[in-house]
Amino acid sequence: MANRTLIQFFHWYSPGDGAIWRQLRDEAPRLAEMGVTDVWLPPACKGAAGAMSVGYDTYDLFDLGEFDQKGTVATKYGTRAELGDAVDALSANGIGAIFDVVFNHKMGADEREEVTVRRVNPEDRNQIEDDAFTALAWTRFTFPGRQGAHSDFVWDKHCFGGVDHIEQPDENGLFKIENEHDLGGWNEEVDAQNGNFDYLMGADIEMRNPAVQEELKHWGRWMGEQFPIAGFRLDAAKHVPAWFFRDWVGHMRDCVAPEALVVAEYWHPDVDVLRGYLDAVDHQLMLFDVGLQHAIHHASRDGADYDLRTLFDGTLVQCLPDHAMTIVANHDTQPLQALETPVEPWFKPIAYALILLREQGIPCVFHADLYGARYSDTGGDGESHEVELPALGCLPALIAARARFANGPQTDLVDDDPSCIGFVRHGTAEAPGCVVVVSKGGENGKDVDLGPEQADATFRCWLAHREDTVTTDGEGRARFPVNGGSVCVWVRADA
Repeated sequence: MANRTLIQFFHWYSPGDGAIWRQLRDEAPRLAEMGVTDVWLPPACKGAAGAMSVGYDTYDLFDLGEFDQKGTVATKYGTRAELGDAVDALSANGIGAIFDVVFNHKMGADEREEVTVRRVNPEDRNQIEDDAFTALAWTRFTFPGRQGAHSDFVWDKHCFGGVDHIEQPDENGLFKIENEHDLGGWNEEVDAQNGNFDYLMGADIEMRNPAVQEELKHWGRWMGEQFPIAGFRLDAAKHVPAWFFRDWVGHMRDCVAPEALVVAEYWHPDVDVLRGYLDAVDHQLMLFDVGLQHAIHHASRDGADYDLRTLFDGTLVQCLPDHAMTIVANHDTQPLQALETPVEPWFKPIAYALILLREQGIPCVFHADLYGARYSDTGGDGESHEVELPALGCLPALIAARARFANGPQTDLVDDDPSCIGFVRHGTAEAPGCVVVVSKGGENGKDVDLGPEQADATFRCWLAHREDTVTTDGEGRARFPVNGGSVCVWVRADA
């Protein structure tokens, strides 16, 4: 089976010109030739911000750019028909479509309702005032532009557990909605930050409502009828009860895609927390390896002070590799975003080599690293900033190297040098392997014993970072060099 490789085909500042679906349709053959096996699509549903919505302000799950709602028919990424063309092109090129699932909240309600609420301490959400009062809240979603097409379900105050804004009295804060599903507090089996991290934003969906559970399952089944689905990316898993996703993912595998790849965004660097979440969802899915992404960020910033031998310590890919999706960056970590942990450009080739070519984990490439990005936004300092993320020139070759050479068992090359590490993929009877060496300091190298089956073999750098070749001796031994602050992927010249 081919090495699975994903790409996140968007970033937070992807242009709002409705062109992403068309670009993806046109890029599908190149991505397949490169070695990409799956594409993580941006949220395809209509958001509250209409044509400018990145998609995480979900308004209508069933409007994929088909209905005139929120001032537009198309989403930021294009129309429903263009989405279908893009997914068809992926399928025709043997690439799976991974759909983004945003279930934690809804925004942009159509009507206000009278609700009974209690004030909540946002620093400790378990501190909920005893005194309840009535107010108006934007909690009724009727989707007038869709007029019941695909689903006639109306979301109202019984479908939500909390809001951050009320009217009459007009007040911002955090408010627990009282209804028959409330049970006196927030959902359990969520992250423990702030006491209970059920609430994130907007109108917080009440998963204990059986009608809500069925509607979200109905949407998943409906999506499976619209498109060939290879998997799902689950947004904001820290805020959605684990018991719900445990049930929903199982239902999708039963009804939509038995072999679906499912990865949840549980953004926490502590591997023990991630291990606990995987236990709670019966190990049905993968998680993004947040700890590794943070380590890559620090390694790129700390220079001589960072010990590369410790890069994988305490990471998910080290502890539970079958459940680890590895990344260098994503739409939340890019500059000017809330979880900003950017990786310095000089280190990105090293980082991508370490997630793409190792045996453990499934890597996900970031759109801005493959195609580049330019944008401006206001930073945390209140000032406007211009950002340019250059395309990583060697990334296509690294993705191709994963498809061609990341084969067979792995031997790590770690000794007493904190500035230089590497590993060997020994290949199989059917497919060649490679030797990968990285250095964050000066020119360096690793002495490698590949065994007599690799005797008198000549190797070259697949990335053309070095023009020289390496030839093993009669026992299959050689020193494999690497330039300073760089990576070499050594492959047999006759491969």
